Amino acid sequence: MNTEKRRARITGVLYLVIFFANMFAYFFVADSLNEPGNATATANNIMAAEGLFRAGIVSYLLVFLSDLGVAVLLYILLKPVNNTLSLVAMIARLLQTAITGVNMINYFFPLLLLSGADYLTVFNPDQLNALVLLFLNVHHYGVLISEVFFALALISGGYLVYKSELFPGIFGILMVIAGAGYVLDSFGIFLMPAAEAIIAQIIIITAVGGELPFTLWLLIKGVKDPQSTSEGTLAAEGAMAR
Repeated sequence: MNTEKRRARITGVLYLVIFFANMFAYFFVADSLNEPGNATATANNIMAAEGLFRAGIVSYLLVFLSDLGVAVLLYILLKPVNNTLSLVAMIARLLQTAITGVNMINYFFPLLLLSGADYLTVFNPDQLNALVLLFLNVHHYGVLISEVFFALALISGGYLVYKSELFPGIFGILMVIAGAGYVLDSFGIFLMPAAEAIIAQIIIITAVGGELPFTLWLLIKGVKDPQSTSEGTLAAEGAMAR
């Protein structure tokens, strides 16, 4: 049980890194620098705050590294419930991490395009600015593709958390809801691009509400105490006997 608590708390720390690094990279960096549909303004913002843009890249890298640890640790914690499904959840999360990691090349291209290198003189400034916005948009859609795998990881992982005796079942339900939100974010934006703003608001609510409570539980509590787990089992057996 001490080993499980330690693993759970390490998972919680990594999950918290993912949460804050994602918030910084997405809201504080990307949201503040990217001007949708305005290539010149976006390029000027990046050049004026290059350090901030680079910090966003580093934050994303921290997310990917932490995700690797979370994928493996959750697999170890949840495989007693169902080894096959736990393996599916881990592989799906690793695939999501791999896709977003490769997709970061698109996020780095704007820095190369705005570097002022001699070989870029074949492009005029407007062309360079348009390419900057193009690669940022490609990165955005790459993230949406990766979310399909993350949704699978959350839904299968949420089911395992719900069935596990290590965690309160409510966290599993919230994780499944968060997974459904990511499905909506990915498929919904591809199918209904005009509704992207509304879908973005929904995904924020489901992601924070579905993942943050489980993260805090992992950090504070770790796993259920053996006494409460055995008491719950005895109560269920008693109810069945009656």
